[in-house]
Parts: sequence; structure tokens; C-alpha cells
Amino acid sequence: MCGRFTRYLPWPEIVRLYRLTLDYEINKNTAPAYNIAPTVDVPFVTAGEDGNHKLREGRWWLVPWWAKEMPKAAMFNARIESVDTSGAFKDAFQSTRCLIPADGFYEWTKSAVDDGRDPWHIHLPDHQPFSFAGLWANNKKLGITSCTIITAPAVEPVSQIHDRMPVILDQSAYDAWLEPTNTAPKQVLSQNLNGNLEFYRVGRQVNSSKDDGADCIEPVNPLTIG
Repeated sequence: MCGRFTRYLPWPEIVRLYRLTLDYEINKNTAPAYNIAPTVDVPFVTAGEDGNHKLREGRWWLVPWWAKEMPKAAMFNARIESVDTSGAFKDAFQSTRCLIPADGFYEWTKSAVDDGRDPWHIHLPDHQPFSFAGLWANNKKLGITSCTIITAPAVEPVSQIHDRMPVILDQSAYDAWLEPTNTAPKQVLSQNLNGNLEFYRVGRQVNSSKDDGADCIEPVNPLTIG
């Protein structure tokens, strides 16, 4: 799964990565975030005009366009196995796909020392920025724009600490993923960087989403508590 992630890359890097061209996109300069939790508003990128991309912002917890009330089920992740058949996600999967900028995410293991939850920061080499494969929706009745992250069975090395992980798309697949007329989007999800990830243990302050400082990504000794 993906229940928390980080986005601390400089805004000019986001502009470059997604070919953003509009003034409000270039000058947005969203502050770094080190512990993003579900239901928080996040920037995401969709297909735009003239071959460029479009920046949007919405709640990380999908609210389908047809929903008459806020979903009670967890909708911040969509499983790759059922994303094209699930009533909650299939419409967005067919036509409103997105990229969610990030540079890391967290997973947890149970400590053998005190049974506590130990967080691990998972990232690409040199903390390169990347994009989660996502879906988005605009629910006009409720006045909510929202998004979700697609997850898949974990591969090495992440499978050492968790059985699932978000799909991190290769940059070469961005345009195909966003293209609304793509009739085989599921094939694009195989063009991912999931096998390239690295991880290290971080402090337990990450366990509270109220802590969103740069200390969240500082490594700690795996043999210590805290």
C-alpha cells in the first residue's frame, strides 16, 4: 500500500519534470512536505493541451464523480488487480489518469525489540523525483476534486519490508499514461521503476502525520528504538 509519502523536491524541478508552462503553475512554489497523509490536498498532473501537462490539486482520497456522499471506505489506494473492474475506480482508470509527484514514501515493520511500528523511507537512488501512477476525479455534486495512488504486489527490495507498493512510472511512460484515449492503460503500468528503489529506517515521529519536518527522512540506526 502507500499510506504516507514525501514531496520535498524544489518546485522548479516539478515544472521541468512535467513540462508545465502556465504562469500559475510555474510560480506556485508549493512548500516541501515530508509526511503527506491521506485526505490532504496534493498537487497532481493530468494531460493538458499542445502536448504539455496540466497541474491540478485535490484531496488524496478518491471521491468518484458519481458519489452522492463522501466514501466511507479507504480510497487513497487503488489495487492494480482490480482497478479496471472496481466500481469505485474503473471510470477514472478509463479516462482520468494522473501523475502524483513525490520523491519517497513510507512503509512500516514491527519492531522485534518492543513490538512498536518502525517506519522506513523508500526512495530512488540519490532521492531522484518520481511520479506515482494515479487516478483523479471531479465530483461536481460535492464540489471535490480528488486523486488516488495505484498499488501493486511488492517486488525486491521493497518486498523485504512490505507485500505491496505504489506503482512508480518510468518517465518515458508519462504521456501514454495520461493520454485519455489510450485503450490499454494497464499495459503502461509495467513500465515502472519499482525494482530500482532503496530504503532506510527513519524515526518514529513519522508515525504521527502531525510531524512534517525534514527530520522525518533522517536515517536512524536500525538496531535502535525511536
